[in-house]
Amino acid sequence: MEPYRILVVDDSVFMRKIITDLIEEDPNFRVIAVAKNGAEAVVKTKELKPHAVTMDIEMPEMNGLEALERIMAATPTPVIMLSSLTMSGAVETIRALELGAIDFIRKPSGSISLDLFKVKQLLHEKLRIAVKTRMQPQLPIEPAKRPERSVQPSAPFVKPPSAAEIPKRITAAVQETGKPLSGVGSGSSKGFRDLVAIGTSTGGPRALQKVLSGLPADFPAPVLIVQHMPPNFTKSLSQRLNDQCAVRVVEAEEAQVLEPGTAYVAPGGLHMTVVKADDKKYRISLSKSEPVSGHRPSVDKLFQSLLPLKELTRHAVIMTGMGSDGARTIGELRKDGAATTIAESEETCVVYGMPRVAVENGAAMFVLPLGDIAPKLVERVTDKNGSR
Repeated sequence: MEPYRILVVDDSVFMRKIITDLIEEDPNFRVIAVAKNGAEAVVKTKELKPHAVTMDIEMPEMNGLEALERIMAATPTPVIMLSSLTMSGAVETIRALELGAIDFIRKPSGSISLDLFKVKQLLHEKLRIAVKTRMQPQLPIEPAKRPERSVQPSAPFVKPPSAAEIPKRITAAVQETGKPLSGVGSGSSKGFRDLVAIGTSTGGPRALQKVLSGLPADFPAPVLIVQHMPPNFTKSLSQRLNDQCAVRVVEAEEAQVLEPGTAYVAPGGLHMTVVKADDKKYRISLSKSEPVSGHRPSVDKLFQSLLPLKELTRHAVIMTGMGSDGARTIGELRKDGAATTIAESEETCVVYGMPRVAVENGAAMFVLPLGDIAPKLVERVTDKNGSR
């Protein structure tokens, strides 16, 4: 089989050479051309039709974000953002994923062999996904109109207490400060009977934007989200989604009380589960325990925590992503009486992996294109007549 054709875009001659060498260490890939800015990238993508593109963000004449937007509109091609900004400039990375980039990876930081080895492994892994991805023109998603609302800043991570310890810690904090504990809510939370959990991976930021922007501000359930993403980026993702959606979106905090009309994004590098504390409130629990299904946060871990919560009406969604994280436990939720289990259909998935396994396992009650998931959730969650 002929090697997959790759276009490398970077304004640095040195970096173009490094990236080309790393890519071509795998005989399945061949760099067919390089471009020194976004304008050249747009032209060469149209002319050469590569299987995938690696794209820098910060470049002269036309930056990577503008080039990405033009490529997705005219010649949809799998693009991996490869830039130093992907670590310190998470906002630009999230924007790139919204515009249709498949994934991102940081640039090599120099000639250190260990660093280059790690970057090479990740680059080859993401390229293998990218070249098999079917791309479609990326139309902009209109942000939802929402009322003015304030968002509490995220608290720093602390070692997660047990469900029994949570109320004691809150009481101690209140006695010490005379005020409610910020971010975890020591007062009574709004009541809800439904709980929604969503798991996604590659292609997830854009899919989440589409689903969450379709939920009304008064959506009567909390929404728990696991998006496979490194630390630091989930905060930027939640802030960006919060700006675009009617529901409130936050990066989850330890011991946080769940509220309807709020979506909680699992922090990168931490498992997120739901616990029913001794004060009878449903709270977030974060953990650095071992990865599950190769991931931390893990969709399986989140879904599994919903199994004991039989008093709630549970709704689970699994969307675009490589592998099978969440596919097993969404099936367990269905068998356990969950009201709704949804898998995104192949036609709209960036990578039809996690949803495919869920469908093949018979775990999905509904197999829906991305645009139909939010309306279905609204229908199922707001149906108070019990006709599921």
